[in-house]
Amino acid sequence: MPLSLVTIPCLADNYAYLIHDAETGETALIDAPEPGPILAALTERGWQLTDVILTHHHWDHIDGLPPIVEAFAPRVIGAAADAHRLPPLDLAVRDGDAVTICGETAQVFDVSGHTVGHIAVHFPTSGLVFTADSLMALGCGRLFEGTAAQMWASLLKLRALPDSTTVCSGHEYTLGNARFALTIDPDNVALQLRTAAIEEARDEGRPTVLTTLGEEKATNPFLRADAPDLQAAIGMVGAEPADVFAEVRTRKDNF
Repeated sequence: MPLSLVTIPCLADNYAYLIHDAETGETALIDAPEPGPILAALTERGWQLTDVILTHHHWDHIDGLPPIVEAFAPRVIGAAADAHRLPPLDLAVRDGDAVTICGETAQVFDVSGHTVGHIAVHFPTSGLVFTADSLMALGCGRLFEGTAAQMWASLLKLRALPDSTTVCSGHEYTLGNARFALTIDPDNVALQLRTAAIEEARDEGRPTVLTTLGEEKATNPFLRADAPDLQAAIGMVGAEPADVFAEVRTRKDNF
């Protein structure tokens, strides 16, 4: 049975996620921006938190953890490469590790770029991938620590997952990402249609972060650095995809 998924808005534009196994009663939290909404969601459902996955060390993904640990004493999971700047970990993981969480075997990816040591976690049976600030809805994280080549390699790992995979990312940046994407990929009909749907969703106050990987591959310019039409649109036909990615990232930084 696929895991249940709950999206929790936090802070100004962050998202945390809960996954729950109805058979075992286990529940995991992905990132902890602030405790209030997360504890409320757990209380409302009567769920006991057994695990926390921390994707990276930025404050808006970890600062809510202490009251949550105090309330539930969950197993805290994070990257071994980031352990020196994460809260204390019970399980330090690396790229390629397989970890049982909520009764399902999950795969850990190192997706460095936004930060060095950022991880994403894929639950293949449930068709979920938690990408935080690596792959975002119509975007990717700003390169605070890693290089463009590093981030492109990270995105290729995620792009190789099944198109039906639900992408659960860390911020409500989708509308701004869509408006930028249209400036460099204006003839992409799928992007035009998606932007209209995003505008409607935001007008109604609905989150836009749960997307499919197939949708991202068709519309997210950061996943399309090796697409001839996008390369043509920015005057970089035949260039190395990592260089095209770097140009797109630079344009987004200045948008």
